Amino acid sequence: MSTLARARCRAKAHPLAMDAVLAAAVLACMVAGSFVEPRHRDSVSWVLRTPDPLSLVLMALGAAALVFRRRAPMTILALTGAVSVAESVTGDPRAPVAMSAVIALYTVASTTDRPTTWRVGLLTMTVLTGTAMAAGSLPWYAQENLAIFAWTGIGATAGDAVRSRRAFVQAIRERAERAERTREEEARRRVAEERLRIARDLHDVVAHHIALVNVQAGVAAHVMDKRPDQAKEALAHVREASRSALNELRATVGLLRQSGDPEAPTEPAPGLDRLDELTGTFRNAGLHIEVARADQGTTLPAAVDLAAYRIIQEALTNVQKHAGPQAKAEVSVVRVGPNIEITVLDDGSGEVEAPGSGGGHGLLGMRERVTALRGTLTTGPRYGGGFRVHAILPVKSRTSTGEDPA
Repeated sequence: MSTLARARCRAKAHPLAMDAVLAAAVLACMVAGSFVEPRHRDSVSWVLRTPDPLSLVLMALGAAALVFRRRAPMTILALTGAVSVAESVTGDPRAPVAMSAVIALYTVASTTDRPTTWRVGLLTMTVLTGTAMAAGSLPWYAQENLAIFAWTGIGATAGDAVRSRRAFVQAIRERAERAERTREEEARRRVAEERLRIARDLHDVVAHHIALVNVQAGVAAHVMDKRPDQAKEALAHVREASRSALNELRATVGLLRQSGDPEAPTEPAPGLDRLDELTGTFRNAGLHIEVARADQGTTLPAAVDLAAYRIIQEALTNVQKHAGPQAKAEVSVVRVGPNIEITVLDDGSGEVEAPGSGGGHGLLGMRERVTALRGTLTTGPRYGGGFRVHAILPVKSRTSTGEDPA
């Protein structure tokens, strides 16, 4: 740390002591100046003189007031101004008591706003200069009178400049702190969004494949003794579902690896082009599904394509888990204007637990996906039995040209 920086730190830590040092320095300058008298004849010369006792008292009062200049700037300016006026009226020749008023005016200008500085500065300059011109023995245009006018103007201008620079530095510091807080909040928001996205993907992958494994394992156990061929087929479906689950889990967990990891998977996210494969896994598990599509020729953004696939996957998983063994499901994908509409219906007798009721997070994950794309999701029981999932996703979503949440 430099000497100047250390001095500033000490001044901030002990302002009263620094003001006392300043007051002592100002008093020394005023006393030294009071022993010198300028003579204006054919040439400029200086002679020594002895100051009046009253001038010494006024100088001491003005310097002592400066010790408290930070606590009450206006009061100290008024006091030092009164002392300077008294010296202008009584001193002959005058002592430089106005120096204390100049320091007080600088303090006022550095701690108030500009309009106040203008008003107070003009008032101080007018009073001190006018008194010196009117009450002194020197002519009004004397150098000493004009010096009072100049020094008071310099004090006000310097104080205003210091205040402006201090405000500018403070504004820069506040903007930097605000920008830092904004960056931290943005980083936390992105981390939270990424955690939710990974949690949704893990839930969709695990819930779908584990439900299929559970159904096929139950079938295999039921027909193992009487129909071993059917049991082998069910176990083959279990193996296929578990392998698919492992592959998707590997792809999802790979996103958590560091960038540049050569082992990180690069398999694209699933979309509606794999809808037949998806429904086939459920059909193999014994679920009767009818699929109707009217979206031919529609190219979906990656985020919308993934969301549509996951919504259908989660809805069919809920049908498999909750609708009962004889349930039938209907899946429709329709392009309606600027949107793609996904509908999954079933006629089962079971009920899907609502999000936040202590059950799973499937419906909550669906809603989060749809909300991220500024779409709408409607879920609920059907009249006469069964459950309905209806999602409307904009084809040209806000993420299609910007950042892809997938």
